[in-house]
Amino acid sequence: MKIGFIGLGNVGGKLAGSLLRNGFALTVLDLDKNAASPLLENGANWAETPKQMAETTDLIITCLPSPVISASVMEAEDGIIAGLSGGKIWLEMSTTDEAEVKRLGKKVIAKGAASLDSPVSGGCHRAATGNIAIFAGGERETFERALPVLCAMGQNILHTGPLGSASVLKVISNYLASVHLVALGEALGTAAKSGIDLNAAYEAIRISSGNSFVHETESQVILNGSYNINFTMDLVLKDMTLFGNLAERAGLPLEISPVVLNIFKDGQNRYGTRAWSSMIVKRLEDDYDIDLRASGFPAVISDQEPEQPGSEILKNGCI
Repeated sequence: MKIGFIGLGNVGGKLAGSLLRNGFALTVLDLDKNAASPLLENGANWAETPKQMAETTDLIITCLPSPVISASVMEAEDGIIAGLSGGKIWLEMSTTDEAEVKRLGKKVIAKGAASLDSPVSGGCHRAATGNIAIFAGGERETFERALPVLCAMGQNILHTGPLGSASVLKVISNYLASVHLVALGEALGTAAKSGIDLNAAYEAIRISSGNSFVHETESQVILNGSYNINFTMDLVLKDMTLFGNLAERAGLPLEISPVVLNIFKDGQNRYGTRAWSSMIVKRLEDDYDIDLRASGFPAVISDQEPEQPGSEILKNGCI
């Protein structure tokens, strides 16, 4: 199967790298050709336009920053839809809007091709090693055709139902991650102000009912001080807005989401659109003179099993 991949950003470039490592014939495209250099040097081909890519590959992946950009790449005169024909698959791996992926999916189907929305979850460190989770929405037969490609990029692959269902679940997942991050800032800040050793605080949360994936990853780079989680404030605002729109269409009034959204808007105003999302906790650090640094934590999250940098653990079975 010949694969096309458009969008070689923090996540997309790593997913495309996994495809190349697993022996797929890969054609790539990005606004910044320099982003494709490592892939081109290792055997990937370059497409001049999305249309050309769709004409010369069997499965075309888009992994782009917003629904607006995805629509542009799909619907332009030289876009993907213009190059599609029977039997091809469009695989949307962007975090996007359910209604939008369904709208574009209808245009893809009209060309005789098939669609899947397949956003990923788990962070850039897992994308780099092919250990990321992938949701996939679409016809079961299309999912099974695309499964070898999905398995080359991810570890936990979940068929979520019809087209659009994966995008709903990804938006929900990202919303929860944002809420957890704000809550962790308050939790660690309270621990610091209470005189608690932050290594012990990290470990206590990790082994307790308060634990989360966000704590095990993002708390580490917060305590290190790098904040480098490879996810930025503007992406949080985009995803939380998508969640708000989703809940509004479902007729569900939200209480927590608007508060967290305003917190991230303030964080973006303070630290910039492209500031790491985990810098949201810096609001508390700056306003209330809190030092959230602790020794032994990495500047960048790795997918390798980390040595726990918290307090001493498991001596003779005791903590």
